[in-house]
Amino acid sequence: MYYLGIDLGSSSVKAALVDAETGRPVAVCSEPETEMAIKALELGWGEQDPATWWDHSCTAIKRLLSENNIDPATVKGIGISYQMHGLVLLGKDGGRVRDSIIWCDSRAVEIGKNAFAELGEKFCTDHFLNSPANFTASKLKWVKENEPGLYGKIHKMMLPGDYIAYRLTGKINTTLSGLSEGILWDFKENNIASTLLEHFGLEPAFSPELVGTFSEQSRLSEEGAAASGLKTGTPILYRAGDQPNNALSLNIFEPGEVAATGGTSGVVYAVTDKLGTKETSRINSFAHVNYTKDRPRIGKLLNINGAGILYRWMKDTLGIASYEVMNELAEAAPIGAGGVVILPFGNGAERMLGNEMPGMHLAHVNFNMHDRRHLCRAALEGIAFAFIYGIEILMGDNMEIKVIRAGNDNLFRSRLFSNIVATLVGREIEIYDTTGAVGAARAAGLTDKSFADMASVVNKGDHISTFAPGAEKVGYQKAYGRWKEELGLRVG
Repeated sequence: MYYLGIDLGSSSVKAALVDAETGRPVAVCSEPETEMAIKALELGWGEQDPATWWDHSCTAIKRLLSENNIDPATVKGIGISYQMHGLVLLGKDGGRVRDSIIWCDSRAVEIGKNAFAELGEKFCTDHFLNSPANFTASKLKWVKENEPGLYGKIHKMMLPGDYIAYRLTGKINTTLSGLSEGILWDFKENNIASTLLEHFGLEPAFSPELVGTFSEQSRLSEEGAAASGLKTGTPILYRAGDQPNNALSLNIFEPGEVAATGGTSGVVYAVTDKLGTKETSRINSFAHVNYTKDRPRIGKLLNINGAGILYRWMKDTLGIASYEVMNELAEAAPIGAGGVVILPFGNGAERMLGNEMPGMHLAHVNFNMHDRRHLCRAALEGIAFAFIYGIEILMGDNMEIKVIRAGNDNLFRSRLFSNIVATLVGREIEIYDTTGAVGAARAAGLTDKSFADMASVVNKGDHISTFAPGAEKVGYQKAYGRWKEELGLRVG
């Protein structure tokens, strides 16, 4: 018997099967072969057709079953992870009203800023834990203001993962964690964010039925089963946004536990039991997958847009064959890269910098002293220092750090990068070989009581290595100090 996990990203859909008894991965596949396109009709916009997500989900599931000779009847349940903050709109006929306005779309920034000012920072912090910002509620307000004809056709709004569940089952529902990521949940009132909806003039009836994050949310319809290759009646048992799900995948559930991601962008996702925050404008706070009113678990999310994308840019620009070669070059340069400093902020506005857009800066290069080794070292150090800067913001917001876990993605594969972060934070970093799709499949097993807890499956075989704080802390502190001085010249 198996559990199936679906991880809907903006570039691909991944599907995974795990053994229902042990939680061990059986197979993972990804669709399509090339990245899914993002439509940008104007600068700063980002849209995708939800039907494309559905098509690739079905193809991935069918491939997974066929290539591994899996009887659909042996799939006990499904877990879904998805790209956060996207807006999907359905009409009364069940069809989409327009393309989804996805997470990277910035058209609603001013709408969110105005609501934050008009409702008041204290009110938004107390009730939503966030500014309305550029999240799902603000995007729906944009549709109302700019596309009234389409707005009049709306029956329900949903998040990307809700849409996949709807196509599988024909049922329209969502989760508390999902509503919170769209700034559609009022933590103080323990209900849908009616004050924000009223402020925006949005209909509360647009919100789907609420179901538990870990629960039998719905069962596959005949249509969903026929399209996906699964069996009619198979239950959907779990659903969460990609960052909370990534944390779950790393067994991050309790206060003081931190999940770090070092992909194209960098994410630090720290769990706390405190609803209060002083950093509404620089940190996003959402209900974690195990949140309840009586036992609150909040995921504080800090994003660094300029992370792995800088390292990729550096590799391509310098014509270096691989990241492994880059890492070797970086390790051959001294701590502090001989004085070279790189600020990695060249991938749009950085929320942790107050939504400023300083761009990437390369400073203090001496043509007679520095070469590729120093540039590679400065790039890795610059990204690591951006992580440390973000972690300092979290710690200044009453966040205690007990353990840091990371997936085996591109930046944390670097021994140098991981050691810099571990040394400056003063905590070990545990590296695990897992994916969001595998995590979602395992989460279905948690709902079904097949596994006692996530630790029972994560710790048995996923752990790859642990990076301990090194002896070079003084040198890294000096280099980090120079980096912050350079940042101060460019921001604020």
